[in-house]
Amino acid sequence: MLRRQFLKNSVLLSAAGIVGPAVASPTAMSLKSLAASAAPVMRRRFVLSQTYKLAAPQGSSGVVKLWIPLPVDTAFQQLLGLSFSGNYQQAYITTNNAYGAKTLFASWPESAGELLLQLDLEIETADWEPLKHDALKNWRAPETLVYPLDVKPYLLPTTHTPVDGVVRETAQKITGDEQDPLKKARLIYEWVSSHMERDNDVIGCGTGDVATILQSGKLSGKCTDMSSVFVALARASGIPARELFGIRLGKANKLERYSASAFGKADSAGVADVSGGQHCRAEFYLAGYGWLPCDPADVTKMRLAEKKSHQDPDVQAVNTYLFGNWEMNWVGFNYGRDFELYPATEQGAMNNFGYPYAEVDGDPLNFYDPKVFTYHYVSTEQR
Repeated sequence: MLRRQFLKNSVLLSAAGIVGPAVASPTAMSLKSLAASAAPVMRRRFVLSQTYKLAAPQGSSGVVKLWIPLPVDTAFQQLLGLSFSGNYQQAYITTNNAYGAKTLFASWPESAGELLLQLDLEIETADWEPLKHDALKNWRAPETLVYPLDVKPYLLPTTHTPVDGVVRETAQKITGDEQDPLKKARLIYEWVSSHMERDNDVIGCGTGDVATILQSGKLSGKCTDMSSVFVALARASGIPARELFGIRLGKANKLERYSASAFGKADSAGVADVSGGQHCRAEFYLAGYGWLPCDPADVTKMRLAEKKSHQDPDVQAVNTYLFGNWEMNWVGFNYGRDFELYPATEQGAMNNFGYPYAEVDGDPLNFYDPKVFTYHYVSTEQR
């Protein structure tokens, strides 16, 4: 069996971290809270069509297995419809993993010939904007912080998001004597968005190896790197936090005024090739309220795309919006980090599950390159 080395230090090949029990029905914001928002909720619908044509890498042959991440249902997004077809031997949906990450698993008994799968997802989204709509006006930081059982795992370390050593030291420098968890989260967000830089040479979305990033002093990377730094620093500060791995679906209606390319785009008919549109965002939890969104990585992406300084008024406008708000021309798949998929992969624990993953007789296909690991994603907004 050929053992490929290219993924050894990638997002897949990491030892399992410390995680809690499976999260039952993870919901980023209660429907009641969303309904209480002062502004009307504008919803968008997309059909995300995924086409897979798999082929064995040179020197590999045998059983082919494919794992595809599917969207999680929350108050800001719902999977309305799902259909798939192909020449696989078996295919089924499972959530049998520590994070309950919804997965379409398919397999073929032999790698010879064309291995085909077509997947169509109908998705509805709603912009998630609690801070914009002043949802915290009646919230006060509790004297004693009590977290629900399904939130507590997001205080724990994983392999890529430790909470001790340089992470805890950095968090303490950022937050100082501040005790209010919302203010601490904002301090961490502001530090990440202003100190880190996007590096377009990083493969995929980055590995999110927080200790390595902070120890190196090279505060750069892509969305997983920045979201994971935020998450680890928040956890080290006693604030539950997590990454949500997903993909852009189309045009940004609200943030497009600041950058035509940084936040997602589509043609005049609402059609977008999103094969390389994977994007990781972050959430943090306030006791007495619930989950809140943020996205420091897109601040750095816009800053680089538009060649502007962090102090530029447009960058500051985006920076302000993306703490406590998300524009939902994007869909999230799962919160999984350093965990085992089901059925188990031969390569072991996944760093994260934002990309599809496939093995031929245990040899991984390079999911970072949709031309090598042949898949094509097209998103069409329904108008």
